[in-house]
Amino acid sequence: MDLDILFENNDLIIINKPAGVLVIPDRFNSALPSLGRSLEAKLGQKIWIVHRLDRDTSGVICFAKNEAAHKYLSTLFQEREVSKYYVGLVNGRVIPEEGRIEKAITEHPTIKGKMVVSRKGKASITDYKVIEQWPLYSFVQFQIHTGRTHQIRVHMQSIGHPIVCDELYGDGMPFLLSGIKRKYKLSDKDEQERPLLSRLALHAQRLEFKTEDGTTINVEAPLPKDIAACIKQLNKWAKSAY
Repeated sequence: MDLDILFENNDLIIINKPAGVLVIPDRFNSALPSLGRSLEAKLGQKIWIVHRLDRDTSGVICFAKNEAAHKYLSTLFQEREVSKYYVGLVNGRVIPEEGRIEKAITEHPTIKGKMVVSRKGKASITDYKVIEQWPLYSFVQFQIHTGRTHQIRVHMQSIGHPIVCDELYGDGMPFLLSGIKRKYKLSDKDEQERPLLSRLALHAQRLEFKTEDGTTINVEAPLPKDIAACIKQLNKWAKSAY
């Protein structure tokens, strides 16, 4: 696995995680490749998991390179002293265009691996701000102040704007050019349309925190090509289609 290293020092390493890759091995299929194992193989040493991203989420993720750094970084995340920013495509036009979602989250009572908004859940806070909007979609930046499982996905579903291509909290439908381009025609070379995006349209954009000596670490991962391609086509076709 090719690793896109965004930052590295003696204590930590920050990677631009590709979509579709597990952070740690799947307990049901330990043979699947994971970012953690690939990183250990590249560095030739043990690494420690500090936080996680969903398999289909791309972007910034931090690992510790020793026990002391792991303890320090884990404490930062637990005490909410890390600024975590994401961007994503969501279904629909988000109104208001900026706001805060404060809804507790807990495990779904019957569906394993799914989360749900519930008064009995753990406090969860997500700030959002629309960057761009089109008739059927919005490109949104999120800042999460808590780190609940599937937090952004659950919160956006709760206000009626699930993340695009989200199979668990949305319709799971891929992003197709035919959905936004008037009079779309399939190429003679293709038997069926190829999606511009067929994975969860969520990207961990930026992490910011301070090291023990007070140095500010501010690392950003560029927008991946698949999400960028969707935005390009939305700007080209979506407004003219309505």
